[in-house]
Amino acid sequence: APPPQELRSGCFWRGVLAEAVGTLILVGVVLGASAGPDPLAPALAGGLAAGGLVCTLGGPQANPALTLALLCTRKLGALRGALALLAQCAGASLAAAIAHAALPDSTGLVVAVSAPPGPPHAPPRGAGHGGSRRVSLPQVGTTAGPALAWETFATFQLALAAFATAERSAPQAGLVLGSAVAAGALAAGPFSGGSMNPARALGPAVVTGAWDHHWVSWGHPPGHLRGPRGGGG
Repeated sequence: APPPQELRSGCFWRGVLAEAVGTLILVGVVLGASAGPDPLAPALAGGLAAGGLVCTLGGPQANPALTLALLCTRKLGALRGALALLAQCAGASLAAAIAHAALPDSTGLVVAVSAPPGPPHAPPRGAGHGGSRRVSLPQVGTTAGPALAWETFATFQLALAAFATAERSAPQAGLVLGSAVAAGALAAGPFSGGSMNPARALGPAVVTGAWDHHWVSWGHPPGHLRGPRGGGG
């Protein structure tokens, strides 16, 4: 059977490429910021990166949660959605691999975004050089249930902002989405890591082999709204 018409469209493949590049940039920025001692840095870096992507790459979702929301609301075709999800996961994994190779051996990757300062957890088995700091979720004494609730709340407010700004101009949409990413990371960070982005958690997990409570990042339901741009740190 001949391939679907959209597979022969340059615009289609540019959109898929934008998802991969956007997710690579977003995850790479947050991972770099997470290597420092300041717990506010990942939230700020994620917000700035998300806002910048809206203004430069035309607002790729760069977030499987938002792509799934588009699929659930039939705002995105199944083929485009499936390839976007693959591109996002590939971009996140590549960003994590680059960060893992570039960071000093004593640093490692931080799987949880905006983790509170404190002694690192033991590196996971098979994590390679540097391991992964602050991997285990949930944090600050919470259980998996509250961690999932906070991650769901943070992702919902991000999805709400993304759908609400779907028809806005790029500068305004970038400001709103960047603020939503930063706010969600700051609010949910101490409890779930504040990822709001399954690809953000998947990339470091693939590279380090640290899968503790990874399902929390995928467990939140997609928003049932209308047409988002991207984000999620």
